[in-house]
Amino acid sequence: MSARILVVDDVPANVKLLEARLSAEYFDVMTASNGTEALAICHRAECDIILLDVMMPDMDGFEVCRRLKSDPATHHIPVVMVTALDSPSDRNRGLEAGADDFLTKPVSDVVLIARVRSLTRLKMMTDELRMRAITSLEIGMQAPERSAVSDTGKGGRILLVDDRESSYERLATILAAEHTIDVEPNPTEALFHAAEGNYDLLIVSLDLNNFDGLRLCSQARSLERTRHVPILAIADPENSTRLLRGLEIGVNDYLLRPIDKTELLARARTQIRRRRYTDHLRDNVQNSIEMAITDALTGLHNRRYMESHLATLAEQASTRGKPLALMILDIDFFKSINDNYGHDAGDDVLREFAVRVRKSIRGIDLACRYGGEEFVIVMPETDLHVAGMVAERLRRSIAGEPFAIHKGAKRIEVTISIGLTTLERKGEAVADVLKRADTALYRAKHDGRNRVVSQAA
Repeated sequence: MSARILVVDDVPANVKLLEARLSAEYFDVMTASNGTEALAICHRAECDIILLDVMMPDMDGFEVCRRLKSDPATHHIPVVMVTALDSPSDRNRGLEAGADDFLTKPVSDVVLIARVRSLTRLKMMTDELRMRAITSLEIGMQAPERSAVSDTGKGGRILLVDDRESSYERLATILAAEHTIDVEPNPTEALFHAAEGNYDLLIVSLDLNNFDGLRLCSQARSLERTRHVPILAIADPENSTRLLRGLEIGVNDYLLRPIDKTELLARARTQIRRRRYTDHLRDNVQNSIEMAITDALTGLHNRRYMESHLATLAEQASTRGKPLALMILDIDFFKSINDNYGHDAGDDVLREFAVRVRKSIRGIDLACRYGGEEFVIVMPETDLHVAGMVAERLRRSIAGEPFAIHKGAKRIEVTISIGLTTLERKGEAVADVLKRADTALYRAKHDGRNRVVSQAA
C-alpha cells in the first residue's frame, strides 16, 4: 500500500529520520520545511497524508492545519501532528484545529507506520469516492466539500459498547452534551444494535469481559450495514498493542484511558464529520448515476440510456438468434392538454402514463422516455405477434380510464398511438429499427390515432 507522505518540519534531522522510517516501508516521501511550502504542495494535490510538526517559525502547525481543513480543496487530506508537545491541552488544540491524530515525539516506528497505513486506506477510499462524484458537479449537484468544511461534527448518533458501568456512564454523560448516545453493555447484542441503529459512530471498549472487542470491530467492518461506520476504540494503556492491531482491521481512531473529556469530544466530532462527508460523496455518486440514466419526471430511463442499452440488447438478440421488438408510443394531442389545462396537467399525465406503462410490461423490458410525449419500449425475445398483443393491451390501459389532473380535481381522456416493429435480421443497425418504428407510428397517427400499427422488418 503505497502513498505520498508529506513530512513538514523545519529541523532537517527530524525530516531525515521520518523520511528514512517511511521510505523503509515503501512510502513515497516528500518534504517541506515550513507551512507556506506545505500549503502550496497540498494545493497542487501532490500528497496523500501530512505529517506536520507544530513548532515552526513562519506559521505553526496548528495554523497550517486550520488552513488545510477550512479549504474545500484540501480539507479531506489526513493530517497527523508529530511534535514534542505532550500536554492534553496541546493535543486537544491540534484536534480542534482538525488534525486526524496527534503523535508525541519520540514516536515509535510501530505506532507511526500503523497510523499512516490506516489513514492511507481512508484516503484511498475517499479519493475514489471523490473521483466518482466529480460528474455530479457537471449535472448541477452540489459538491459536499463546502458543507463538510462548515460541519461542526455535532448532533451525531453514537453507539457506545462498554460493559463496565462506571466507564460507560461517564463516557455517555460526556458525549451526551453534543450527541445522541445509546449504550449497549452486552457485546453479543452490539452488532445487531449497530446494524439497526443508523449510527454515525461506534465507540467500542477493547477491555470487555469475556468478549474480544477487536472481533466485534472486525465483524462491524465485514457487515454491509456497518461497513462504513467509523469506529473509535478505547483501551487501557497496557492494551496499546491491541489498538495497533485494531488499526489494521479497520478501527478509525483510538483513545487510551484515563479518557480526557475534551479529547473524546474532539475525536468523536472528527469521525462524525468524516462519516457525513463520505456519505454525501456516496449519495452524490448514486444520485449522479440515477440522474444520468433516468428521466426525472416519469422515473423511466432516459433517451441517453436507451440509445446505449438498445445497442447491447440488439447485439445479444443477433448473437442468440432471438427476436427483439421495439415500439414507439406517442400521447395523442398532448400539446392541447398543455394548452387547455396547463403544463402542470401535462406533467400529471406523463407521470400517470409512466405508471401504466410499467404495469403493462415485463421486468426485462426496457421503457424509456424518448423525448417530450414520445416513449420507447424495447422487448427482448419477443416477436411481432406477441409485441402487438402487448401494445394493444397498453393502448386499452391508457384509453380505458381517464387521467386525473390538478391533484385529482379533474379527469381527462387520453389516448396513444403506437408504432411497432422488430429486429430480426442479424447485424441490423438499431437506427434502422427506430426509423421503421417511427414510420409505423406516423401511419398510426395519420390513420386516426389511438391505434397500433405494426411494420415488419
